[in-house]
Amino acid sequence: MKLQKLNIGILTTFLALNFLSSAQEIKGKAFYKSQQNMDISLDSTMAPEEVAMIQKMMQEQMRNDYVLTFDHTQSFFKQKEKLDNSNPNASIQIMVVTPGGNELYKNIKENNFTSERELFGKLFLVQDTLPQIDWKLTGETKQIGQYTCYKATYTRMSRGGFKMDSENGESLIQPKEIVTTAWYTPQIPISDGPEMYYGLPGLILEVIDGDRVLICTKIILNPEEELSIPQPKKGKKVTSAEYEKLMEEKLLEMREMNRGGQKKGQGEYREITIER
Repeated sequence: MKLQKLNIGILTTFLALNFLSSAQEIKGKAFYKSQQNMDISLDSTMAPEEVAMIQKMMQEQMRNDYVLTFDHTQSFFKQKEKLDNSNPNASIQIMVVTPGGNELYKNIKENNFTSERELFGKLFLVQDTLPQIDWKLTGETKQIGQYTCYKATYTRMSRGGFKMDSENGESLIQPKEIVTTAWYTPQIPISDGPEMYYGLPGLILEVIDGDRVLICTKIILNPEEELSIPQPKKGKKVTSAEYEKLMEEKLLEMREMNRGGQKKGQGEYREITIER
């Protein structure tokens, strides 16, 4: 056990020295895809075909493409546009609450971020310090494309919440422990990654956060053209805590609405919220 700790300590020192010596030379773009494996317990009164339809809708909502534009101190993360196949008059609506929002700017050097987030049709500009992530380096390696990647993990608690069931009423979903795994490469010595994942001695190429996976599919390093790393500016300015409070209030409103089981003019109505 002591030998293992010593090896990880030597690895950390080596990666840190390598990181400091070459980080200032790096800039580029990293392209990511997301997917989520879901086995969600839904209303027991639903027909099997309705459950299958909801599962498919969820899979489509969670399958996206992203671009991370970065240099040695800052980055801009944005979802690539895709066709909106949602039906505003459908009896089932799904809302995905993402930690990074529509657009995310991170400044690692100054330890802050700016995120443009939409909440029930209203645009907010969240500005705050970057949350600290207590990564544990394991020393385990694997190959992702041409890059040797190292494994790091941290543990967080899920939010919890409520589930509506027309047969049994409302039930509480208890928070649970979730282990997040990141694979980063010191070959690209940038302490950044997709969404709000950052803080490792190398660019994060893959994240496994519960049932969700983000994986890098392509990297362009040091392109000849000038890279744009904009900072989002649209929306009402709020802090992370203020935005969390607003989101809780809106989700509570939605829960109260769902308790009635109907939305005016649309018959039976269900709204499902997924928080990442």
